[in-house]
Amino acid sequence: MTFVKTALFAGVLVAFGPTVVLGQSTEKKGTAPYVTHFIFRPLMTIDVAELGKATTLEAVGTTQNMKGEKMLDKMSARCAALNVASGDKKYIDGACVLADSDGDKIFSTFDTRDLDKSQPKMDCGTHIITGGTGSTRESPGVSHLLV
Repeated sequence: MTFVKTALFAGVLVAFGPTVVLGQSTEKKGTAPYVTHFIFRPLMTIDVAELGKATTLEAVGTTQNMKGEKMLDKMSARCAALNVASGDKKYIDGACVLADSDGDKIFSTFDTRDLDKSQPKMDCGTHIITGGTGSTRESPGVSHLLV
């Protein structure tokens, strides 16, 4: 039996250093609050009673910039993730590709255990933008997305 789980992640993009821009100029540092609406689909599960469970997931969805700006707005999102629950360990880690209507893409990784103490309201993980395409084609920097 396959189930589909719907999730809503709210995030704030905090950029450090040069970033790849999708068809627009932007500041080298700043924030871009956005929400991604995901549907998670389990692909495979290993479940050992009383010891632990690991499930690979595919997640698809769309982004919405909460300020109505173009950065990270109306992008499709596709992610591969691993959901682990074993004893005290409970986390979801993975990677995503966000794509805009022009075909430009952002690649990011996420770790729900890596919390940014400077953002106490965003206590469920960090995304790191590792690269992307776009009109400026600058070298990718490191950005953190708190989800």
